Amino acid sequence: MWLAPARCACRCGRDLGGRSRIRDERPRTSPTNLRCPEQDRGPPGCRRRDSTGVASKTAEVLDMKIGIIGAGNIGGNLTRRLTALGHEVSVANSRGPHTLTELAEETGATPVTVEEAARGAAVVVVAIPLKAVPDLPSGLFDEAAEGVAVIDTGNYYPKQRDGRIAAIEDGLTESRWTEQQIGHPVIKAFNGTYAQDILDKPRPKGDPERIALPVAGDDEAAKKVVRDLIDELGFDTVDAGGIDESWRQQPDTPVYGLRGGVEAVTKALAEASPERPEALRA
Repeated sequence: MWLAPARCACRCGRDLGGRSRIRDERPRTSPTNLRCPEQDRGPPGCRRRDSTGVASKTAEVLDMKIGIIGAGNIGGNLTRRLTALGHEVSVANSRGPHTLTELAEETGATPVTVEEAARGAAVVVVAIPLKAVPDLPSGLFDEAAEGVAVIDTGNYYPKQRDGRIAAIEDGLTESRWTEQQIGHPVIKAFNGTYAQDILDKPRPKGDPERIALPVAGDDEAAKKVVRDLIDELGFDTVDAGGIDESWRQQPDTPVYGLRGGVEAVTKALAEASPERPEALRA
């Protein structure tokens, strides 16, 4: 699809001139998705912004292919923000691509089947109920990009939703259990984040009101990708350790749902107890 001349979507003020083509040649909901022809080289001062006004961090995090499995509150709002930042997002749910037409039209994301969600993706977000994780297809990440970072946003709610999961009841962290089900390491993030905050609370780096999110995982390279992506979304991060330490951010811990900065989140992680409260046991 070809459009009339427009300004660069990164707000650097560069006139694209002539006739400019939308990335992937797919129509988007707004000409703000047009990209600067020099953007991949990162010209001085050229930083794309989404509707929040938060600038992307570096050229390295621009235009990643991202798969999102789950289009509920967290998955849907991540789809909205990540497409607004210019990433190529594929989104899937258990009911099929035909049920995602409205979200696709709103965001420009591509609705796909769950089997297709990770294809070519550098980042995959798994944002589904824990009880649904074992139903994910085998070989889900076989066609993902090398070194794909998989984000687990899940929480265990045995009485309210998930039923009894014996391994978690016996002390396995929720995300370690998820790793075992999907056969791939995960980075735990967004599990204690209010979904609406993904839209409403981004702040520029250095803003005193910027919220920090805990991020746990064993793969340091994947963890860096995720932390950089969260930074681009407009939030700080705190390294919460490996997946065996991710109990520090599970439900009912001090950091769960905390809207605080780096110092507050670090303190809350340190104050967590490994004892799972009775309300969150089957």
